Parts: sequence; C-alpha cells; structure tokens
Amino acid sequence: MKKAFLAGLVLVCLPLVLFGQNRDALLEYRNGRYETAVEICKNEIRANRNNLDAHVVICWSLIRLSRYEEAKTYAAEGRKIGRYDVRIIEILGEISYFQGQNSEALQYFQEYINLAPEGGRIETVYYFIGEIFIRLGRFRHADIALSTAVHYTPGNAAWWSRLAYARESAGDLQDAVAAYERALSLNSQLSDARRGLDRARQALGRR
Repeated sequence: MKKAFLAGLVLVCLPLVLFGQNRDALLEYRNGRYETAVEICKNEIRANRNNLDAHVVICWSLIRLSRYEEAKTYAAEGRKIGRYDVRIIEILGEISYFQGQNSEALQYFQEYINLAPEGGRIETVYYFIGEIFIRLGRFRHADIALSTAVHYTPGNAAWWSRLAYARESAGDLQDAVAAYERALSLNSQLSDARRGLDRARQALGRR
C-alpha cells in the first residue's frame, strides 16, 4: 500500500518537476542566457524525448545563437511530436528565412497564419513575410505584410522603416515619407529611416 502511494506521488509530482525545468529554460532564454537555456533543454530532452516545450525553447535559443542547422534538427523532432504545434511551425519558418530558403519559409509562415491567425507570434510572422517579399522584389506584397506587422506592433520603429522602404521601392513616395516619419517619431536615432526619408522627399521634389 505504501509503495503504491509513493509511486502515485511520483507520477503526480513528475509533471510539476518537468514544468519547473521548462520554466527555468524559458527564464534563461528570456534573460538572454541562450547557451544555458540550450543545456537545460538538452537535459530535459534526454530525460523525456517527447518534451515538446523543451524542443521549442531550445530552438528559440539556437536561432538566437545563429545555430540554424542544429535548430532545424530539434525542430524536425518537435514536428514529429506535435505535427500542428504552431510554435514549431513558426520556428521552421524562421530557420528557413535565415538560411535564405524563401519559398520554404513562406510555406511555413502561411501554415502558421492558417492555424493561428491571432497567434502569439503573428506580428513577427508578417514581418518575416514582408522581408522575404523585399528580397524577392515584390514590394507591394511587402507593403501589405509589413503594414499588418505594424498594425499588431505599432511601436516598432525598425518595422516602420522597413515598411517605408518597401513603399519607397514600389514608388509610393508619399506613403513612404509618412512611414519614415512615423519610424523617426518612435526612434529619432534610426539612421536608415533618416536616410530613407531624405531620399523619398528628394524624389518627391523631382516629380
């Protein structure tokens, strides 16, 4: 009877222990201690290879460390555990983006949008989509994606600057000026926005 009670107690407490470990890894990640987060997650995965949260946090940390191939390995394992986990799908999109695999990244990001149109990373997904369209020279598509990104995160000066650049590249100079001005109102030290604003104003003056 006593042994059965103890076994039951272990089963009850084990998820709490694992949850606490996941929280530790997440805390290390949020504090910018990515290497430490990676090591914690590796220990968690060794203890339980189906620990999806550990796969997520290790991928986030490895992306921050620019260790994309390693992140891809853990993301692929996480995908097997949670086929439709939107965190893993977004992670795969980011890895593809940073590795220059534009079509693959767009597929993952579109899947994320389909599964989680109001997901916790939706603004970041639209930002990456906008950057991919800039790479591809599809500036009006970039405008739409980046406009959506700043709709969700209106205080991000860098994103406003990239939106302005997309508009400038598409020839929408008046809207580009407005976006550059918005970026500089949020961060007056943003040199790319300052140079872009000068370019767009000069181009408008030549019309």
